[in-house]
Amino acid sequence: MLTLLLFRTIFKWIFRIILAFVSICLLWVVAYRFINPPTTLLIQSRQGEYSTSALQEWVEYDQIADNMKMAVICGEDQRFKDHMGFDFKAIEKAIEHNIKGGKTRGASTISQQTAKNIFLWEGRSWVRKGLEVWFTLLIEGLWSKERILEVYLNIIELGPTEDSLYKYKQTDRTPVNENAEESNKIRPIFGVEAAAQYYFNKSASSLTKTQSAKLASILPCPRSCGMNSAFAINHRAFILRCMRRWGKKIML
Repeated sequence: MLTLLLFRTIFKWIFRIILAFVSICLLWVVAYRFINPPTTLLIQSRQGEYSTSALQEWVEYDQIADNMKMAVICGEDQRFKDHMGFDFKAIEKAIEHNIKGGKTRGASTISQQTAKNIFLWEGRSWVRKGLEVWFTLLIEGLWSKERILEVYLNIIELGPTEDSLYKYKQTDRTPVNENAEESNKIRPIFGVEAAAQYYFNKSASSLTKTQSAKLASILPCPRSCGMNSAFAINHRAFILRCMRRWGKKIML
C-alpha cells in the first residue's frame, strides 16, 4: 500500500513538472511571436568573451532586402518554405557523408538554428539537441515562416569587428567614435542590420545580391572565415548561382 501511494505521489510530481515545463515553453514561444527577444545566451556569451557590447539593431521583416532573405535561404536552408522545421533529405545526405568520413556536415534548418539561438545555450549534448527539436516544433507551429526568418536574420552572428574605429549610432545609423576605450575593442556583430552597416555602411533594406551573398557566405563560420577566405568565396559563388536559378521559387 505504501509503495502504491509513493508511486502515485512521484507520478503526480512528475506530471506537474512536465505540465509546468510545457506551459512555460508555450508562453515563452507565444510571447516571442509578438515581442522581439531582447537578447540571447549566445549574445551574452560573446559580450562576456570580448568584454564589450554587441553591435545589433532589430529591423522588421519588411525592412530587410529580399536579396538578403534569398541569400540566407539559398545558403542555409533551400527547403525552408516547404518543410515543417526539419529537412529530412538534408539529414539523410549529412548522415551518408559523415559515415564516409571527412569533415562533419550538419543539416540544421533555419528553424532549428533560430530555436537553438533564441531559447538555448552553446554546446553539444543530447539534452540540448532534444530541446532544440522541441522548440523547433513549437515555433513552426506557433510562428509564421516570416516571423521565423525575421528573428533568424536579427539574431544570427556575422563576425566580430575587424577594426577599432566602428561605433554604432542608432539615431542616424552612421559610424562614429563616441568613446575611445569602447571603440578600441573588438565587438561581436549580430543581425543583418548591424552587419550591413558595419561591412557596407548601408541599411539592410538596401543590400544588393552580391552584398547579401557575401554576408550569407560567412554564416557557417562567422568568427573564423572572413569574406575573403577561400571558403567564403566558394560559398558565395554557390549562393549567387542558387539566387539566379532558384531564388524566386524558394522565397516565401
